[in-house]
Amino acid sequence: MNANKQKTRLLAQNFFNQLRADGYTPMQIIGMATELLDLVSEDLKGVHAGVAQVSPESRPDFRQEA
Repeated sequence: MNANKQKTRLLAQNFFNQLRADGYTPMQIIGMATELLDLVSEDLKGVHAGVAQVSPESRPDFRQEA
């Protein structure tokens, strides 16, 4: 596993653990994850007004896998 993927996984684990410690249920966390994915999807489509769409080729730090 490369360093970026490890950092992403660690961040996700910490976020999940904090949400559970704060009393969120697994279903609430799934709902939140779904909302986050929707926001990312909208952003990638350039739906947000005033936000320029950035192609993956123009971003050297872009990774397709999470």
